[in-house]
Amino acid sequence: MWINAFILALREIRRHLMRSFLTVLGIVIGVGAVVTMVTLGNGATLMVSERISNLGSNLLVMRPGQRLGAGSERAGAHTFSALDAQALQEQIFGLKAVAPAVSRPVTLVADNKNWSSSVVGTTNGYLITGNWTLADGREFSTDELQAGRSVCIIGETVRRELFGAINPIGDRIRVRNFDCQIIGLLAPKGQGGLGLDQDDRVLMPLLTAQRRLTGSNNVDSILMSVRDVANTQQIIGDIKALMRERRNLAENVDNNFSVMDTRQIAETLSGTVRTLTGLLGAVAAVSLLVGGIGIMNIMLVSVTERTREIGVRLAIGALEREVLLQFLIEAVVLSALGGVAGLILAFAACYGVTALMGMPFLFDPMVNLLAFLFSAAIGVIFGFAPARRAARLDPIDALRHE
Repeated sequence: MWINAFILALREIRRHLMRSFLTVLGIVIGVGAVVTMVTLGNGATLMVSERISNLGSNLLVMRPGQRLGAGSERAGAHTFSALDAQALQEQIFGLKAVAPAVSRPVTLVADNKNWSSSVVGTTNGYLITGNWTLADGREFSTDELQAGRSVCIIGETVRRELFGAINPIGDRIRVRNFDCQIIGLLAPKGQGGLGLDQDDRVLMPLLTAQRRLTGSNNVDSILMSVRDVANTQQIIGDIKALMRERRNLAENVDNNFSVMDTRQIAETLSGTVRTLTGLLGAVAAVSLLVGGIGIMNIMLVSVTERTREIGVRLAIGALEREVLLQFLIEAVVLSALGGVAGLILAFAACYGVTALMGMPFLFDPMVNLLAFLFSAAIGVIFGFAPARRAARLDPIDALRHE
């Protein structure tokens, strides 16, 4: 009985192919939109998390001023020194690495080429806090760090723009008014969490940058990497307590520095993306309801057109539940076909958009299965009323219908 009803449903759909296509169009758009929004949202969430994690492993960034970002009160705020970083490394348990850093924009010159980049004066701890690895060369030696030698480690973008495919290890680049020997090459990372090119940088010893670029012993920021087993919030509290003591801040005085946890930023951004994805998915789901109403409408039309056929079937002994099942299966087949077409459309759209935007493509079988089952359920819900109307027709009145 089920197989016969399914075959009859396919025949009826094929008999009115254009009408059936227009009927399921709402289901196709609804399923496609929902799956596309959720898939792209998951990809965006993963991309944000990866880009934030590329900044460093459990990274804490301490800067002068009470706030970070636009409007931060950094102007005139008491800066840090290398001794602050040393105190944090020695007295705060749970920190894997501490790196003081100063950064300045510069124009680099090598042979007849020049490139605008940024120089970061720091220590070897910078490589640990930022999850950096060396593609070639070596780190700074203890003598180079203590004496402030003119050596540097360059990023992939700097290598590509100034040296092309040539291995730059051992060559020199000019930074403002002094030459710097290249001793290492950073492994490429690509774009960062804020859309900046992470490979467009040059690292040199902190003392070298202070002498040759900034002209002072001040440190712009201190980067700290927290051990995986440590309690980040407790460590942040210990850092603030130590820095307040070193800065001689009274109890009633606010901190004149700020500590940023990149993991909290990643969680906040990911939560925002998930919320927006849910809202867009809910809006797209309205198309499913519109498609369900379209199926109900076309099934009512079909019942009216096939009134005599229904009367004949009832007159020769067909049961009401058989007629009900016939029209219900027809509605479910329509909506299920729309669901399958919507999934195919969503897959193509997601693949194209992720490839275009450089986002990860996350195929979630559960989301696709739920979307298909929901589309089939739409057929059951909105197809029941027309099917029930067909099953309750009086055979005599149905046979008299013109």
